[in-house]
Amino acid sequence: MPVTWTPPGIPRALPWANQSLAREFVLLGFTHVPALRPLLASLFLAMFLLTLLGNALIVLLTSLDSALRAPMYFFLRQLALVEICFSLDIVPRLLMTLLRPGRGVSPAGCALQLLLVLSCVTSECFLLTAMAWDRYVAICRPLRYGAIMSARLCHLLVAACWLAGVPVSLVFTLWLFHFPFCGPHSIHHFFCDIAPLLSLVCADTRVFETNVLVATVLVMIVPFCLIATSYTKILTTVLRMPSATGRHKALSTCASHLIVVTLFYSTTGVIHLQPKASYSPESKQVVSLSYTLVTPMLNPLIYSLQNKEVKAALGRVCVQRRVTHIP
Repeated sequence: MPVTWTPPGIPRALPWANQSLAREFVLLGFTHVPALRPLLASLFLAMFLLTLLGNALIVLLTSLDSALRAPMYFFLRQLALVEICFSLDIVPRLLMTLLRPGRGVSPAGCALQLLLVLSCVTSECFLLTAMAWDRYVAICRPLRYGAIMSARLCHLLVAACWLAGVPVSLVFTLWLFHFPFCGPHSIHHFFCDIAPLLSLVCADTRVFETNVLVATVLVMIVPFCLIATSYTKILTTVLRMPSATGRHKALSTCASHLIVVTLFYSTTGVIHLQPKASYSPESKQVVSLSYTLVTPMLNPLIYSLQNKEVKAALGRVCVQRRVTHIP
């Protein structure tokens, strides 16, 4: 009989194949404040709609306006698509939890949500790195920018960013859901994430946690170091520019990206660098809200308010629509 390899400390059967293990999970996110559930549901729905509208507008503008065909806007469009996928994965389940508390989630559904969360977070890390490198080439190698940032290279970078999250998310999702889940299968969170699921596992997870930490360093810290290196070189180049106008113009093209990077890493790092940290469930939920709802909603606003080209493109689209509606 052939022997299949299984990571240490993991049973060979999936939990949902074993009737004695978890048959469904119950998400408890924000259900501890029943009086606020309708208000929170309304607030989160409004944020969700703004997120979809803002990011869809970024996708539309960068696809239709000929002035937004530079690689920077191509990467921005991909970032908006990631945010849309991320929001669609998180918010509908959150609204269902608030409006119909106690409704169970199948292990397969929970695993799918975790798979998409990890994949989107990983893709966003690499996309932000690609955007930082694009700014580095534009400012530090302006004469070679067109030759380096070719359409072929941009498409290859984007494909790599999207696909990079697949093996990471697939491995850790399958690994985590091979563990047995014991006791009441209540997840003290508003979506299926590694940390709350680990608290339900009744097995030795030290090997798993070590590998999660290593993967987090590779997926988050290494790209962050590359981003920091890019901006260190950008700042050095900008400070050497003789013109104050040139310095301001160069830095203004980086401002939006720097704000987005700061928002992303200041929230996701707190959660994912310590998968089994001793934060309270409530504090984890608040921090998670910031990168699952707030940041995807703010990103389009940040880029549209900070970027003159995006604002100009929005104005042109509005004028064209107004003209087409004039009888």
